Amino acid sequence: MYVCGMTVYDFCHIGHARVMIVFDMVVRWLRASGYEVLYVRNITDIDDKIINRAIENGEPISALTGRFIDAMHADSDELGLMHPDLEPRATDYIAQMQGMIGKLIENELAYQADDGDVNFAVRLLPDYGRLSGKSLDELNAGERVAVTGGKRDPLDFVLWKSAKPEEPADTRWKSPWGEGRPGWHIECSAMSCDLLGEHFDIHGGGADLQFPHHENEIAQSEGALYGKNRSADDAPFVNYWMHNGHIRVNEEKMSKSLGNFFLIRDVLKSFDPEVIRFFMLKAHYRSPINYSDAQLEEARSGLVRLYTALSQAPEARVETLEIENPWVKRFSAAMNDDFNTPEAIAVLFDLASEVNRASGHEKSGLANTLKSLGAALHFLQRDPTHFLQSGIKSDDGLSPAQIEAQIAARVSAKQAKDFAKADLIRKTLLEQGIVLEDKPGGITEWRRA
Repeated sequence: MYVCGMTVYDFCHIGHARVMIVFDMVVRWLRASGYEVLYVRNITDIDDKIINRAIENGEPISALTGRFIDAMHADSDELGLMHPDLEPRATDYIAQMQGMIGKLIENELAYQADDGDVNFAVRLLPDYGRLSGKSLDELNAGERVAVTGGKRDPLDFVLWKSAKPEEPADTRWKSPWGEGRPGWHIECSAMSCDLLGEHFDIHGGGADLQFPHHENEIAQSEGALYGKNRSADDAPFVNYWMHNGHIRVNEEKMSKSLGNFFLIRDVLKSFDPEVIRFFMLKAHYRSPINYSDAQLEEARSGLVRLYTALSQAPEARVETLEIENPWVKRFSAAMNDDFNTPEAIAVLFDLASEVNRASGHEKSGLANTLKSLGAALHFLQRDPTHFLQSGIKSDDGLSPAQIEAQIAARVSAKQAKDFAKADLIRKTLLEQGIVLEDKPGGITEWRRA
């Protein structure tokens, strides 16, 4: 599986988190299902935005990209995500890109224009547009397609950008077509084909990449392999294309250009990483989702319900489940239906309700099943008490020490038979989002509402 990764010129935002979390989920489920998965996610470390930011900062390209690659890894680790098996950087694959461009020129699907750029001739590939469903007649130069005077057709896209005199030396490489740098689209074709072969299983990324980025990847990859005359019997570049939906803010697509984006590291200051994951996966990966603090609070409440059920069986453990277990069958059916995480999470809620109703050995068995199925989505693996007491990761509200002090004061009030004071402490804590639960043996446990 190859996933289009980040362009590293700034910190990652919550939209990047969705890509990371969605495909982390995909890999975990495929592996849990018995598949061997080679997970590749690239890093774009040469790009116009990177060059402009480095010039603004007065620093080398490598210093800028290295800093933000480290920041991306730190965000990913904080979210509890697995690292891809391979994480190729574009600047390490210049030779492979040049080789693919040379093949496209040889196959008469690319040409060097008067301005020095090498472009792909879109109209020479008859089935261009089959991924996005766009026909050549429908396409126009205004849809994310930069028009330059050197192109023969406004739909053509750049494979190799000729270096400009004002651009720094570390942004250009020697090539048969003069000094320059690769276009964006050719990066992913060269890296994926080099690491996974000319035909592989899954290619993923955000919905905005379907056109033109992934459409162009198909064109140049299959164009290099088969030329202009790919037949119906020729293997496609990729078997399955997966695109996660946009994150929206106030029903508008989140983007840096609109200024309505939220950095992962800022969101993590207020919300637990597991809450962010739960928020992302309670919607189907292809669906757009609306981001807000209220939506994250709702996700936290959902996790509280599940962890509250597990707290009744603190010895619950992850175990290998029988495939004929009815809960496993329901959960697996959901996940095998295009990774339907909302339905899979609904199974977890139904199972939690059964844990709440059961007793004795049956409760323990159901709790084990809940924890084991949660593990497939990377949920519910923490100590329930710790999660239930963690709440929002902010400085607002009572600290655990303050809560314990109030519980001790309530115990003292009850011992002095001042039940009015004890009730007032309970009520006051509840108003501050702290729920007390009296257990046998005079023990009082608490959780954040």
